[in-house]
Amino acid sequence: MYVADDTIVALATPPGRGGLAVVRLSGPGALAILGALIEGHSPLEPRHATLVKVAGRDGTPRDEAVVTWFASPASYTGEDVVEISLHGSPVVAGGVVAAAASHGARVARPGEFTLRAFVNGKLDLAQAEAVRDLVSATTPLQASMAYDQLQGTLSERIGAIDRLVFQLAAKLEASIDFPEEGYHFVETGEVLETLRRVESAMGELLAESRRGRVLREGATVAVFGRPNVGKSTGFNRLAGSDRAIVTEIPGTTRDLLTESVSLQGVPVMLVDTAGARTSSDPVEREGVNRAARARDAADLALVVLDGSVLLGSEDERLLEQTASRSRLVVVNKSDLPARCELSAASLRSTPASREDVIRVSALTGVGFDGLVAAIVTQLTGSSSIAPAALSNGRHIQLLSQARERLQEASARLEVEIGQIPEEVILSELQATRQALEEITGQRTSDDLLEEIFSRFCVGK
Repeated sequence: MYVADDTIVALATPPGRGGLAVVRLSGPGALAILGALIEGHSPLEPRHATLVKVAGRDGTPRDEAVVTWFASPASYTGEDVVEISLHGSPVVAGGVVAAAASHGARVARPGEFTLRAFVNGKLDLAQAEAVRDLVSATTPLQASMAYDQLQGTLSERIGAIDRLVFQLAAKLEASIDFPEEGYHFVETGEVLETLRRVESAMGELLAESRRGRVLREGATVAVFGRPNVGKSTGFNRLAGSDRAIVTEIPGTTRDLLTESVSLQGVPVMLVDTAGARTSSDPVEREGVNRAARARDAADLALVVLDGSVLLGSEDERLLEQTASRSRLVVVNKSDLPARCELSAASLRSTPASREDVIRVSALTGVGFDGLVAAIVTQLTGSSSIAPAALSNGRHIQLLSQARERLQEASARLEVEIGQIPEEVILSELQATRQALEEITGQRTSDDLLEEIFSRFCVGK
């Protein structure tokens, strides 16, 4: 297990110029190193800001700064922590970091402050991973979800499940340890009932995971259509700016054009693609090929049709190519007389779902609120967007594996009532507890910690 016995230093604010720069020290020598950096001052009090003069590596004054000392264990890392708030010059901040290093501090590795918080019991592993998500958040929903997880919402629900599993395992172990008594501390019916309760609690969490993962990681939405159906105009309206060139000349879009947007709080990478048609132009042909690859990689396809004309062969081909995947059919130009009729046969879906057909006008914006809502519902599986307790892929995988093991045990127990040795059920429960403990970090490895915290920024 990782053991921290030295003092680390790092810039805790983004590199570059700004109003303030914060240098953070953590470890047993934090206060002594600070004493070597600052000139005469009144004694520091824990959690009280103090104005001081800070010296650089050569001992000459570098800046006036506000320093705050957080005494162990009442600090972020659980160690003595010192934060030095300086003017935001890279030269000044870099000089203070170098000076701290010359007095015995080690420059921190990525995520090492939060790693120390985990090791010292200030956060569990799920909460520590939420710290990174909160720092990386680009939408209010992402920030809200990460903050809830940092406050322990996921950990509490995992803990409640673990307690049920532990209680059942304890009864089974008692039955195994005292076979000569001829007494079962738990009956088959109670085992089944508890297993179902645990599976149900896991299922409720996993039901949120699709929404949670999309909110955390974002999704790719690609726009397809033949030339001049209003595909790029619709892309621009969703993007909120004129990113794509729009002309009456077919084949204007020849390469993939991307834009990051937030749709009702869901982070989305929009992709505009070349118009689908047969062309002798080698550049346009390559653009069409790239559009096909983007269609296969996208989480959701928007197939744009011209509602003012009859379906063409290219429209039908696109509908056929996307029939078996997640898509929305967007019938554009609703401001013009409608001529595009869609049926089950034309949609290539069985049965035809009119819920995935949205009529809009990219020119006027009519119908785009409904289109955005439909995109969000398709991506998240819910029309009501709220933070989810489960969003991290590592957590989802572990919980899914644990649930599958319990479902297999339940199914076997129902068929072979009274014939399955208690040791078999106990083994499944122990495997379940191991997976749950890996989520919160009660059971983990140094390699896993290195992999997780290496993705943090330095200074956090």
